[in-house]
Amino acid sequence: MKTITGVIIAKNDEKMIAKALESLEFCNEIIVINNDSKDRTKQVAEGFKAKVYDITSGDFSELRNFGLSKVTTDYVLYIDTDERVSRELKESILEVLKSEEIYVAYKIQRKNFYFGNYEWPYIEKLERFFKKDKLVTWKGKLHESPVIDGKVGELKGFLTHFTHRDLESMVNKTMEWSDKEALLRYNTHHPQMSWWRFPRVMLTAFLNSYIKQKGFKAGTAGFVERINQSFSMFITYAKLWELQKISKKS
Repeated sequence: MKTITGVIIAKNDEKMIAKALESLEFCNEIIVINNDSKDRTKQVAEGFKAKVYDITSGDFSELRNFGLSKVTTDYVLYIDTDERVSRELKESILEVLKSEEIYVAYKIQRKNFYFGNYEWPYIEKLERFFKKDKLVTWKGKLHESPVIDGKVGELKGFLTHFTHRDLESMVNKTMEWSDKEALLRYNTHHPQMSWWRFPRVMLTAFLNSYIKQKGFKAGTAGFVERINQSFSMFITYAKLWELQKISKKS
């Protein structure tokens, strides 16, 4: 049977990473890319016999590519510290390792859970499982995507994602990511911000997730989450406006 490495990128995730590592117990090896953690993330990972590499970067493609460079097995599976490999997904991956190669990469269905156990209706599909020598590279500083040499299949089972576990983590993540999002837009010469752009992007974000993705089915938790998405867009574009204002003065 072919071999597999699980790769996790972690930063200050001592409370979440253990469950992620447990869900990768079927892998031949586990690699943790420790991105400048200040807590016990590294020690927890080492307790699971993971190979831990220290690096500091705000570029997610760089982090994923760094992890890829350390992989020596036939296949590589990427998950985040707040994600878990379900039993059905694990079995689907093991079937691929036993079978003849048809695809060089696979999409995985991801279920998102907010505030602990509120399931989001919309199921994402992400490319996270690859034949190592067919994953050319990752590109994109923040919203990274893989460059693959070959055909892509789809696995059975789910990757469960426990994001925004409480209001504090939700707001903290919004503030952290909005800095990066605003800078990306600024560096790509986004049109000058005007007042009317704010309600437009906020309303678009709300309608896309609450209506198109059927977030209303998640009840009050869904409404709170979608208001946060609109708030996140407001903060991102407000920071972009601030960057543009500072640039004009300089």
